[in-house]
Amino acid sequence: MIERDGDRLLIRGSITLAEATRWREAGLTEIDRDGLTLDLAGVEEADSSALSLLFEWQRAAKARGFQLNIVNLPQNMRSLAEVYGVLELIALADTPAG
Repeated sequence: MIERDGDRLLIRGSITLAEATRWREAGLTEIDRDGLTLDLAGVEEADSSALSLLFEWQRAAKARGFQLNIVNLPQNMRSLAEVYGVLELIALADTPAG
């Protein structure tokens, strides 16, 4: 589920391969202006498909001439991104906790 709060898109629920198509379409629909912040604090479960979605949403924003910021990247997604060597490609607007 994606909930809009001003320029913040609140992502809630599980982002796994089983739901990837639904998430993809929902995210692409919501990326409609510059300066949006994607807040992942409400992500309960995520697998590598969630990283793929983040990259697709970032590419879509860039293609539309928009900047997309990502905050509250869940630790399991951060760990996956580090293992795959792609953490620096995520447009993080916050720093890791702890």
